[in-house]
Amino acid sequence: MTTFPDLMNEVLADAPRFGHREHVHLTWLAVRRCGVPAAIDLVSDGIQRTARYAGAPRKYHVTVSRAWVELVGHHVTETAETDFDAFVRHHSALLDKRLLTRFYRSTTLAGEAARTGWVGPDLAPFPWTR
Repeated sequence: MTTFPDLMNEVLADAPRFGHREHVHLTWLAVRRCGVPAAIDLVSDGIQRTARYAGAPRKYHVTVSRAWVELVGHHVTETAETDFDAFVRHHSALLDKRLLTRFYRSTTLAGEAARTGWVGPDLAPFPWTR
């Protein structure tokens, strides 16, 4: 069974810090091993627990967490890349921390409804829903 701590350890084995690229890497691993629905739960729960442990539970954001897993999951299903570096070379937009602003207004993501529950895109639909 894949756990969030296992994924963190695997990602951090090759990284000096845990930044955005490492978040994408962890999400890629989770999606490949568990599928998108289970990865949403796994990643969201892990981030939420980490934020609580760090004394910053309000840093956890439901919509941002789920949207990133769904975006990575969409691209995982588009390619057969089994190497993370090749995957992000092929889908370099995922390394843009501001990618969600293509789909959401900043005011939407800043709102309490998006922070505490799922809110769908309000600027443009996700590519798999077109």
